[in-house]
Amino acid sequence: MTMAPRSGKMTETRARAGTETMALLAAPLNTQILKALESGPLPLRSLRQAIGSPPQSTMRLYTRSLDELGVIERRSRREFPTSVDYAITRSGRGLLGVAGFFETWLAQAPDKPIELGTIAARNTIKSLSEGWSTTIIRALAGRAYSLTELDRLIPRVSYPSLERRLAALRIVGLVEGHRVDGGTTPHSATDWLRRAVAPAVAAIAWEQRFLPQSSQSVGRLDVEAAFLLAIPLTRLPKDVSGRCRLAVEVQRAATPDFAGVVVRVEEGKVVSCLPNLKGEVEGWASGSPRAWLNRLMGSPSQELDLGGEIALADAIVEALRRTPSKP
Repeated sequence: MTMAPRSGKMTETRARAGTETMALLAAPLNTQILKALESGPLPLRSLRQAIGSPPQSTMRLYTRSLDELGVIERRSRREFPTSVDYAITRSGRGLLGVAGFFETWLAQAPDKPIELGTIAARNTIKSLSEGWSTTIIRALAGRAYSLTELDRLIPRVSYPSLERRLAALRIVGLVEGHRVDGGTTPHSATDWLRRAVAPAVAAIAWEQRFLPQSSQSVGRLDVEAAFLLAIPLTRLPKDVSGRCRLAVEVQRAATPDFAGVVVRVEEGKVVSCLPNLKGEVEGWASGSPRAWLNRLMGSPSQELDLGGEIALADAIVEALRRTPSKP
């Protein structure tokens, strides 16, 4: 399958959508607190015991942070002396839903299953988040690059930082290197990294719904990364053929714009996926980030605009919705 290289440098300096959620779930205590509260409110002492009795100062720091985000809440009991219970909120239950996507994905780790809430899970999610935020993953979603090429492509990140993050991605199995003649080592996305698109999309959807004021809006590089990672995983019926434009409305310099890819399918096989929306197509699917997120998360959303050969567009969108690594 033909995947397009970048035609220019990745110079966007904004943070990437979804990384705040990834940071929350990378911290083992956060997931342990949420799971302990899933069955009902608990006082701090009982909550602390339920997750292995970490230091009280640490517990207060984590519960305060989650409370400020609206993921959990404090509930005062009417008794003397006054006592407080901690309870999970609707936002917290939504975050647990995202955790389910990460649990499914981590269980598919190439060496052995990884349990969410462990040090191994923390290192893996942290590497994913840093690779996503620095646009390394966006680059490798399209094709293999050497470290030197990545340094030219992503000038806003220093060479030592790129080297460190690329090594971290390789250690946890999200990228792999291929030694070639001349001593260069192009790195490419593993299938496991491509399956991370499902939890990444879930993370973005949670942020957009529950942290709309503080989270980052969905940008062009987020859209391209998601499509370029996911398209190679799609499975389509053999009677599906044609060129289809997948477009997401994003803000660019305070002006609405579209980002996405054009996918060419021949008899059910994806033969190319290019982040260039120009050119003739037989079908298309376009909409806001919310419309796309709702559809990909399984909601019966009718907000997406499907046109041209609607059967072609609908088949590709549905194949994306069934991307592996969903709970």
